[in-house]
Amino acid sequence: MEENKQENNRKAGYLLPVIIAVSIALGIFIGNHYKNQSPGQRVATSGNNKLSAVLDIINKRYVDTVNIGELVESTIPKIFSELDPHSYYITAEDAVAANQELEGSFSGIGVSFNMQTDTILVISVVAGGPSEKAGIMPFDRIITINDSVYAGKQIKDSEQIVRLLKGEKNSTVRLGVKRGNNPELIYFDVTRGDVPVNSVDAFYEVSPGIGYIKVSKFGHNTYREFLLAIATLKQQNCESFIIDLRGNTGGVMETAINMVNEFLPDKRLIVYMEGKASPRQEMYSNGTGTCQQAPLVVLTDEFSASASEIFAGAIQDNDRGTIIGRRTFGKGLVQSLIPLNDGSELRLTIARYYTPAGRSIQKEYELGKSEEYEMDLYNRYLHGEFFSEDSIQFTDLPEYHTSIGRTVYGGGGIMPDIFIPRDTTGYSSYFASVINTGTLYRYALEYSDHNYAKLSSFDNSDALYAYLQQQNLLNDFTNYAATKGIKKRMALIEISGDLIERQLSAYIIRNIFDENGFYKVFQQDDPVLLEGIKVIREGKSIPMYNN
Repeated sequence: MEENKQENNRKAGYLLPVIIAVSIALGIFIGNHYKNQSPGQRVATSGNNKLSAVLDIINKRYVDTVNIGELVESTIPKIFSELDPHSYYITAEDAVAANQELEGSFSGIGVSFNMQTDTILVISVVAGGPSEKAGIMPFDRIITINDSVYAGKQIKDSEQIVRLLKGEKNSTVRLGVKRGNNPELIYFDVTRGDVPVNSVDAFYEVSPGIGYIKVSKFGHNTYREFLLAIATLKQQNCESFIIDLRGNTGGVMETAINMVNEFLPDKRLIVYMEGKASPRQEMYSNGTGTCQQAPLVVLTDEFSASASEIFAGAIQDNDRGTIIGRRTFGKGLVQSLIPLNDGSELRLTIARYYTPAGRSIQKEYELGKSEEYEMDLYNRYLHGEFFSEDSIQFTDLPEYHTSIGRTVYGGGGIMPDIFIPRDTTGYSSYFASVINTGTLYRYALEYSDHNYAKLSSFDNSDALYAYLQQQNLLNDFTNYAATKGIKKRMALIEISGDLIERQLSAYIIRNIFDENGFYKVFQQDDPVLLEGIKVIREGKSIPMYNN
């Protein structure tokens, strides 16, 4: 027994290394066999292709079927959210709408409309546009589109109607229209065509010899519109100009440069751009401007951004005119538009804008903290900046100097030469209620609709305004507002009465005539505009060294 035991131990001693070796080999074989199937495998990636590799793994191995396209669409915006506040991804559908605003036209029928009690009410018809040619008139009600009823519950939202009325150029849409008291629908076949998107909202002689031009954005056609406005005003003997950029959020940089060029002598720096991968580019005036000697004032506010700030900064740093209003937004990042093959686009920041004096227009921000960035205007409001220049701590801001040595300040945005606080004259809780609920606008619309025959009989907006001043609009409106749940509060109505009447008249005039008539009335007591007129009248629009 003892001998057999010793023999077995000897054999085990020989076999043990063989068993271990076979086990190791088998383990390596099994490991290699399942290497490509193991959920914990290491996939060779680098920073440049890691995202593609991850999406590929999900597509091939995830337990359920995943729509990779939708996953990509939701992932890209998250990536851009970690960059600066103005870099973003835009889908193919949104890219079309965004570009139409800047292109200056789109294909449609050429009307503006309002949803009044679930009815499509035509407010205005573009002169010379498809609808006017077909016979559509202001205050017609569109009941059917391509023989389908769109009234009442059939209307989901105004965007639904926009999509139906827009379409390919030269395509036709059939409209069934109710006009006045006629019980029968009138049918029109409207051939869609190019509808202009105007960006020079208004221009008129605001005071003897002074032309006012309101620019709402900088599109591809804005410069052409701007030149037309200047030429028209010059024919009316306007030799000075007030350019209103309040609320103008920007647009095409080249347009702003061309517009500034109209006011600058030759070889003046307008703006320069610089970034990590973008060598410094400088833009200069060429001396061909038509208003190089004209007295000039530029109006700005906290919503004036980007191209508006390029315009204002160039005028200020070259001591060419006076900036009046409030500090601008502070958007001075240059975006490059990168189209993708599916129609979507990347708007990627590649550089910063700098004014001629060297100021970066862009205010401070932290990567990936867009929410804090978006709160900046609100914080400025809470800090009192909209109401008092003293709330701006200039001692904390970097100093720069204009062409004649005046001190201007950086730190984001363009500081005006003359600060004008936000106007709150006539504001009350009653006024806030009728504005915030849209009651004031709806009344003006219904009044225009019910009295269209009389209102449209006047030759011009001035004559219509004189007529409206003779009507008891305020009393009629407050009765109307009461039926909408806004109680009459006589003390507050006394405070806001003049403001309400002026805005009612302005909106009614817009419904019947145009933006020129609207702004003439709407801005009658505008303190920023009045200061601009005063500065030009006193011959102080061209800055002098006063430090």
